[in-house]
Amino acid sequence: MSRTTAPAPADREDGAAHPGPGGLGHGLKQRHLSMIALGGVIGAGLFVGSGAGIAAAGPSIVVAYTISGVLVMLVMRMLGEMSAANPASGSFSVHAERAFGPWAGFTAGWAFWFLLCVAVGLEGIGAANIMVGWFPGTPAWAWVALFMLLFCGANLAAVKNFGEFEFWFAALKVGAIVLFLGIGVLAIVGALPGTDAPGTANLTGDGGFFPHGSEGLIVGLLASVFAYGGLETVTIAAAESEHPVRGVAKAVRTAMWRIALFYIGSMAVIVTLVPWDDKTVVEKGPYVATLDHLGIPAAGQIMNVVVLIALLSAMNANIYGASRMACSLIARDQGPKALGRTFGGVPRPAVLISSAVGFGCVLLSYWSPDKAFTWLLNTIGAIILVVWFFIAASQLVLRRRTEREAPETLVVRMWAFPVLTWVALAGMATVFVLMAREEETRIQLYSTGALTLVLAAVGYGLQRARRNRAAESA
Repeated sequence: MSRTTAPAPADREDGAAHPGPGGLGHGLKQRHLSMIALGGVIGAGLFVGSGAGIAAAGPSIVVAYTISGVLVMLVMRMLGEMSAANPASGSFSVHAERAFGPWAGFTAGWAFWFLLCVAVGLEGIGAANIMVGWFPGTPAWAWVALFMLLFCGANLAAVKNFGEFEFWFAALKVGAIVLFLGIGVLAIVGALPGTDAPGTANLTGDGGFFPHGSEGLIVGLLASVFAYGGLETVTIAAAESEHPVRGVAKAVRTAMWRIALFYIGSMAVIVTLVPWDDKTVVEKGPYVATLDHLGIPAAGQIMNVVVLIALLSAMNANIYGASRMACSLIARDQGPKALGRTFGGVPRPAVLISSAVGFGCVLLSYWSPDKAFTWLLNTIGAIILVVWFFIAASQLVLRRRTEREAPETLVVRMWAFPVLTWVALAGMATVFVLMAREEETRIQLYSTGALTLVLAAVGYGLQRARRNRAAESA
């Protein structure tokens, strides 16, 4: 059983001082962390993108989400262990540096920063498209600019502003999921007025539970793995909470099973109520298709509001996460020092540059949609898996080191260490192999691999240069 009474270690960046006057603030409360953990992973990928996974895997999408959900639980448990022992706004980047050296922290940190910045742009585009649907004739770029200004401004202010935005956004998303699951369960048991219990007809008919065999399950598995990305933000935010150790420990513990319930439960409800090959599952999204199937009035517009909230929430969280990751990297002498300055506990230059890069990605989607923008999408395709790999490998090293040097800081412990850590690493390696097999994901794997190698080479070069300067000055 994990211990919860150990003394809290000092908030630190692996010994490095926070940049700028006063460093980062501590304005996040436990309720903020809990909702950031829950809401960070509930986005448009679940509400809309999961339809492609259902079309590929059929009812077996439930198995796909279960397998990937177990992998994510293991990763988050490992990250929770390290973050509770050493709270830092750089999260896994700091842990990778402590485990393998500055090159590893540089690689994991800047790769994740790049992923978040591109994601900000993608979410802005998605939100703008919804607004254009409601207000025809308005330019999409203007909506993106408006959203970018709104959330850039929120993140430039005190960190509690980000926390409040994300708390209410996440609460609305969680509320929508809970309501959907409640309606779905009533429909499944035949207790919803005007509907009959579907039984197992949609699960076993029309090709069976595995209509496309193992290949369909593999495509669904790949789609589900990337849908879980976003949980990492809570360990970044924990460093700015009132009680970093207790905050991250509680948030990680409670979020894991709840998110698994939301994801796996949603998929089970959808494929039980709606035929998996219903075209509206992909065209409208699985949630809208299910509500339409049940005759819920204005289902499409209701879910459009929910998806818009999910996209705006993700924009807010990703600007925050990108700015804090950049600030942490710069604090460890792995980036331009001017960008790492803090004002009133907020790394405002990092917020501005992260928002600007995100908006730049939006402009590329208009200027060069088939070349530059497609290259960006392919490059970030597997970054989350690279990050998870660094997390697992770092935990394998740091757990033994922490047990020797400061066992009292292990207030969260990885289950069945080191067996399940190795199981998680094997699971990630399997996903990499599956991506290499599939034509649609192979280019993403290679593009992400190339970016990772470039970052690793630059990081290693900077590490050697720093050592050489230290040796010369000694």
